[in-house]
Amino acid sequence: MEIVVLGVALLVILLGAELFTNGIEWFGRKLELAEGAVGSVLAAVGTALPETMIPLIAIGFGGQGETTDAVGVGAILGAPFMLSTLAMFVTGVGVLVYRRRRATGVVMPVDTKVLAHDMRYFAIAYALAVGAAFLPVTDPPVGKWVAAAILVGIYAWYVRQHFQAEHEADEADELAPLRLRRLDRGAYRVSPEAPRLRIVNVQVLAALGCIIAGAYVFVGAVTNLATRLGIDGALLALVVAPIATELPEKFNSIIWIRQNKDTLSMGNITGAMVFQSAIPTVVALVLAPTAWAVTGDSLIAFASAGIAFASSAAIFVPMARRGTLTGRHLLLGGGFYLAYLALVGLAVAGVIKLGGGA
Repeated sequence: MEIVVLGVALLVILLGAELFTNGIEWFGRKLELAEGAVGSVLAAVGTALPETMIPLIAIGFGGQGETTDAVGVGAILGAPFMLSTLAMFVTGVGVLVYRRRRATGVVMPVDTKVLAHDMRYFAIAYALAVGAAFLPVTDPPVGKWVAAAILVGIYAWYVRQHFQAEHEADEADELAPLRLRRLDRGAYRVSPEAPRLRIVNVQVLAALGCIIAGAYVFVGAVTNLATRLGIDGALLALVVAPIATELPEKFNSIIWIRQNKDTLSMGNITGAMVFQSAIPTVVALVLAPTAWAVTGDSLIAFASAGIAFASSAAIFVPMARRGTLTGRHLLLGGGFYLAYLALVGLAVAGVIKLGGGA
């Protein structure tokens, strides 16, 4: 039964991703936003909602307890890790698969300044968040609250910079027709190719509903299947659940790769990395400060942050030096993902100690 549910949830997520990528581009056009703002902020935040809700519900509404806090912390750490490794790999595979229909082949004509901007903010915000985990536990946890306030400020400034970027008018001419434009019959009869903002908003909200609902059903089915198969809870929290909740970003990126909109595709991932490094970590720092700590029990979980930094550096430092990015470079993320899977496997097998705090 779980397999059927997984299949249906996957189709719902795919439908939502298709509607969302199309709708968010039109939303950006209507507001005359730059491509970086559309991909790195609007698309990134929208598709990050499923995985963001998991730690918020687990920590904020799951009751006081080490188990719920551990699930929340695991989900928070799992998101940047998955984005910097597996999502990069999947996007790279997409570039290679569609290389013959792409004018630039495996070379990605991305705005390297936008991506470098995103990765600088990710490195700063995530380093601060992870660094706060090394602070001594105090009552009240003033140090972690200060770190949380700084993270909110960093993300607010990041968003401000993207929204201040200049809009290039010729980008809008490449947009596909709005999928739900026919629902606005009056406007469709007058101008079929220029939907009103209200119907654009309807499509974006409907798409987000499909993405969030599909992701939650998918996570629930994966959890039930993992329990039935006897998969370790730590493996589920650190690896399995984040794979499911990161599906929207992966699907959106592949859709944009297929359409030769590489800056939107990569911005969707790098922007989500900035969001995940800043906002969900604030939830842990404020609501579960004792759980957001590097201890013997949580060491394996926080090791994922080190892998995320290493994978990001391996991909984007050379990009910044060369000024180019290719699909093959993104495949490096797969190697880092496998390395962490091996680490978690050793921990689950008992070769490396993995306590309940992970």
